[in-house]
Amino acid sequence: MSKIIQLKEVTKKYNDAEVVSNVTMGIEKGRIYGFLGPNGAGKTTIMKMILNLVKPTMGCIEVFGDTIKNNSYTYLKRIGSIVEYPVFYDKLTAIGNLKFHCEYMGVYDEKKIEEVLDLVDLNGMEDKIVSEFSLGMKQRLGIARAMITNPELLILDEPINGLDPLGIKAMRELFLKLRKDYGTTLLISSHIITEIEQIADEIGVIDKGKLIKEVSMEQVRHDAVQYLDIQVDDIKMAAVILDTRLKINNYKLISDSEIRIYQDNITQNEVSRELILGGVNVYGMDSKSDTLEEYFLNIVNGGHK
Repeated sequence: MSKIIQLKEVTKKYNDAEVVSNVTMGIEKGRIYGFLGPNGAGKTTIMKMILNLVKPTMGCIEVFGDTIKNNSYTYLKRIGSIVEYPVFYDKLTAIGNLKFHCEYMGVYDEKKIEEVLDLVDLNGMEDKIVSEFSLGMKQRLGIARAMITNPELLILDEPINGLDPLGIKAMRELFLKLRKDYGTTLLISSHIITEIEQIADEIGVIDKGKLIKEVSMEQVRHDAVQYLDIQVDDIKMAAVILDTRLKINNYKLISDSEIRIYQDNITQNEVSRELILGGVNVYGMDSKSDTLEEYFLNIVNGGHK
């Protein structure tokens, strides 16, 4: 696949402080790229550099196959974006803001305005003054504005910030629809890792300005640690049975009633049978694997996955 965005050894300094350090990353066309990292890790700065709002100190950025220069701007017509918090003309209505944006972008399609408002579930709110919008409603309007030009690329910084669970679900479905039905490429940052897990094709993990991992979600799932969680009534006796009868040493006591076994060469039936024969009541047993959040925390905290 062709890369729609490429960063090559990009560094950004403010005074003597590096906020982005030698980052090389690429985003494939027609994919959803989840950008993960703690607050202040450099995600927003990278998004701003892609949009030419901030200039890199060193390195090269290519978008749609062309190198971004200081005066590059025509490529921006092919991009929709929300970076940090969306800003509007508060005294205008939702539809007034979108019409103004369309005029600025050279797009004149009344039906498109209705379409994007419907997609973000703001139909019926067209004539409401934006100053009366909640944070979640402004976030929806920002996404509508970003989509209105039918962009090939969407760059969304914390797009579900301020949304309720139903709104988050609707946005998740919308992003997947944009990728599937329109071939849109999406670069999305979010602190809600469980949401990125459900939509991303690839993830990039950045910490303290450095890209420390770039990996497909398929690989994340393949690498995920498998484990068996067991709820019992006698945690000490259960541990003895694991040690002596089953010869299991790779386990962890999660609580006073829960054990987690990491060995994958033992079946649930074997474990259950030996515990019951040893007089331990088993209340529950569940086979699981690491979530993206656990994977992310392991990487940021210095793991080697």
